[in-house]
Amino acid sequence: MPNDVRDLPAGRSDGLYRFLGGSPLSVAFRLILLSILVGVVLAAVGLDPWNILYSIRRLFQTIWDFGFDAINWAWRYFLLGAVIVIPIWLLSRLLGAPRGR
Repeated sequence: MPNDVRDLPAGRSDGLYRFLGGSPLSVAFRLILLSILVGVVLAAVGLDPWNILYSIRRLFQTIWDFGFDAINWAWRYFLLGAVIVIPIWLLSRLLGAPRGR
């Protein structure tokens, strides 16, 4: 059974051990590694720890702008393709329509 009092190393305070979820040194080591990993991911997204509120606002602004840029990009290609696709589709429907049933 994990976190059982009988599994505690001798001389350890069971309250602190249970609260931390392991020995203080191993918990600190895991937290440091996890903090570095999360920091790398957040830095890749563009967040700055010294100015976190500005960084979060800038992140959302970039996502917002990228969304509208993507719509603009898709709209331009849609119009370019529609100039060719719609007339061909219309001609194929007109020329391939069944006659007099």
